Amino acid sequence: MALTVKWTKEAEKTYDAIIEYLERFWTEKEIYSFVQKTFKIIDQIEKNPFQFKASSIPQVRAALITKHNTLFYYVNEATQTIELYTFWDNRQEPDKRPY
Repeated sequence: MALTVKWTKEAEKTYDAIIEYLERFWTEKEIYSFVQKTFKIIDQIEKNPFQFKASSIPQVRAALITKHNTLFYYVNEATQTIELYTFWDNRQEPDKRPY
C-alpha cells in the first residue's frame, strides 16, 4: 500500500534546522548519512505506514531516524496520504515533545 508523502511546513522547517546544525558542527559524511537515513525511513513509511509505533496521540506515528532524531507523521487513509509533521531532536526535554 504505497501512499503519497506530503511535507508540512513544520516538517520542512525542522528538517532544514537539523541540516543547518549538521553543517555547522559536523562533516559532510554525517550530513549525507542523515539525509540517506531520513529518505530510507520515508520510503519505508510510504510502503508500510503502520510499521512504526504510535506516539502519545495514536493517529500520529514516530519513526526513529537516528538516536538523536525522530520523525512524527500521520497516516490519512481517507486521502491516501502520509503527512510528515515534524522532526524532533530527542535530546530535548520530553515534556516539550509535540506528540
